[in-house]
Amino acid sequence: MGSKQLWAGLGLLAVAASIGMLIFGGLTENVVYFLTPSELEARGTEVVDQPLRLGGQVKPGSVEWDAEALDLIFAVQDSASEISVRYTGAQPSMFREGIGVVVEGTMRSDGSFEANTLMVKHSNEYKAPHGDSVPEAMYESIIRSGDTE
Repeated sequence: MGSKQLWAGLGLLAVAASIGMLIFGGLTENVVYFLTPSELEARGTEVVDQPLRLGGQVKPGSVEWDAEALDLIFAVQDSASEISVRYTGAQPSMFREGIGVVVEGTMRSDGSFEANTLMVKHSNEYKAPHGDSVPEAMYESIIRSGDTE
């Protein structure tokens, strides 16, 4: 009976090790890094064609939008650097110059960023509408409060 328990214990250990390798191996392959433009530039060519996230602020004056092709080009900046970003898809309704964004995609060898996901920072402040509120006025107040950030 002692040897059966030993073999059962070794078998259980092998199964647990296999499951652990699958979980942790899968996690490391699917990790997506979040970098600022300065951090991304500092990494150089090691990040080319690697999945990652880039976060920063949309540079004023850099937005080019082609509504027919759903093609959006803009620059993401931090205090020291900027990266040109190309995103193809529907433009988020809150997207505008000066707003914080996070884009997910890959860095290209030409120094631009090809995004497949675009997320816009929004205010975490909620104000419940009053009973006599007009929706257009509420939208206008949201836009004005976002400009002060």
